[in-house]
Amino acid sequence: MNEDSFLEDRIISLLKKIYDPEIPVDIYELGLIYDIQISRKKDVKIVMTLTTLNCPVADILPVEVKEKIKSIEEIKNVDVILTFDPPWDRGFMSEEARLELGML
Repeated sequence: MNEDSFLEDRIISLLKKIYDPEIPVDIYELGLIYDIQISRKKDVKIVMTLTTLNCPVADILPVEVKEKIKSIEEIKNVDVILTFDPPWDRGFMSEEARLELGML
């Protein structure tokens, strides 16, 4: 496993500790994280979405993601990009999330 893969696994592990307050599933398994990019300089860019445009945690969740990822010592900068293209739908959820919510 190379260094970036190890770092990405650590990022994912932290993302799995952040929950959408309205749904008892973490944001990674919910499919809210569209992309994780790690530069050679250890700058991280995360592209994410929310379950709805009017999500009550729109101001809080991206900040929480940024702060959690910044807590990893090797990471220099974190940029969280919020997008609604494509809009999130239940199809983005992992099988684990659908099972947890009784959708399987």
